[in-house]
Amino acid sequence: MADTKREIERKYEATPETRLPDLTKVPGVSAVVDKGVAELDAVYYDTADLRLAAASITLRHRTGGADAGWHLKLPVAPGVRDEISAPLSEPIPRTLAALVRARTRDAELVPVVRLLSSRDVRHLVDADGALLAELSRDAVRAERLTDGGRTAQWDEIEVELADDADPAFLDAVEKKLRKAGVLPAESPSKLARALAETAPKGERARKAVAPPEHAPRTAGEHILAYLREQSDALISYDPAVRRDLPDSVHQMRVATRRMRSAFKTYGKVVDRSVTDPIGEELKWLAAELGVARDQEVLTERLKSRIDALPRTLLLGPVRGRLRLWSVAHGSGARRKAVAVLDSKRYLALLESLDALLADPPLLKAASGEPSRVIPKAVLKDYDRLAARTGHALELPPGEARDLAMHDARKAAKRARYAGEAATPPLGKAARNFARRMKAVQTVLGDHQDSVVAREALRNLAIQAHAAGESAFSWGLLYGHEEAQAAEREAELPGVWAKASAPKLRADLTG
Repeated sequence: MADTKREIERKYEATPETRLPDLTKVPGVSAVVDKGVAELDAVYYDTADLRLAAASITLRHRTGGADAGWHLKLPVAPGVRDEISAPLSEPIPRTLAALVRARTRDAELVPVVRLLSSRDVRHLVDADGALLAELSRDAVRAERLTDGGRTAQWDEIEVELADDADPAFLDAVEKKLRKAGVLPAESPSKLARALAETAPKGERARKAVAPPEHAPRTAGEHILAYLREQSDALISYDPAVRRDLPDSVHQMRVATRRMRSAFKTYGKVVDRSVTDPIGEELKWLAAELGVARDQEVLTERLKSRIDALPRTLLLGPVRGRLRLWSVAHGSGARRKAVAVLDSKRYLALLESLDALLADPPLLKAASGEPSRVIPKAVLKDYDRLAARTGHALELPPGEARDLAMHDARKAAKRARYAGEAATPPLGKAARNFARRMKAVQTVLGDHQDSVVAREALRNLAIQAHAAGESAFSWGLLYGHEEAQAAEREAELPGVWAKASAPKLRADLTG
């Protein structure tokens, strides 16, 4: 079983002669407790082409110290990582290997670097003896384990925040260290420094002369940058979905939708004969992941509706019926999501995205000025939304209007994503456009949520009646959802009037 810990730490340059200041002068620190020296032996694993290191991910097997075992560190923010640990074992634990599969694919994880560290540990504690942070001085020897690798040695200082401690405490410690001449480390991690300093000479030379990437200039470069951003997001959320972290499935699905929308919107820039098959695979992935997410959202919506009813209007085992229904519809959904991420089809999709971005099928318009090419694509999506919204507003309330509003919602989402993708080259005009499209999408989305909720409430009422229970509360909730839908329908014309203002579109074209 793997354990997870949020690691918040800072690293500093040091030499054997570096003297630490009196850290009891740091506000809140009552004492500095010497915890002795630990000898650590860590072997870091990666693919031969260092895919994990490129993503600032580390996977190591370490002996010595208080936390010997396997450790996988996933970046969260600068200086913040989630450390997932597993007991010592000979092969790499399957739970950890699975969390990096979106990066490694079928490539083998092999030892790349060994770090031998002599760690002198001190605890910074408050007046009650509670741990505030752990400070360690490490004398490190790095050995490259691949062909042509070299060795390197250095000293460094780490300050790791204690669990549940205030992150601002690290600022106070750093202020004291800086005054003593102890400066932040240039390298973000031991592994990054080890890879840089032990690389074969030829590899270091190639990296040194690699030309810097330029900012996107053409329409094609802007759209490719957006597609890379969404592809990176999809892969980054993979381990979060496997860990069942809040909102991870939703964010991963958003990345798939944004890419699919960009393929369609910017079909004059990137060849749709190549992107359409990939878009279908992204649609499949979003649908498979959506089973758990959609059920979770719907259950929360119905639960909140029930909680808002007075007790006198709750007739029968309403909450119990909802729980049974939710379990029946959501059973095994997360296991299915993980199975999808482990599937060959998903890995093939990731390979297809890599191939697309490595050798993009750009069309003639890709070389054009962003200010000319991109607005045309965005406004085409707007026209599509305008036609669907106008059609929905012409229909009387009922099933046909519900379907038309659902189609308009999908068009609004695509127009919004088109505006978001256009923001880097078009700036404020694209941001304003995307914001207005999002407002339309929100109204239409709330309406569609009500349609889905009403269908679920109808089924719950049928089940309750068949079991000899009162269906009164379910019918009442159905009526509430019907009223909500009517409110959204009444709200749509005003929201659309703002979104369809001519100035909003004129600003896009300058």
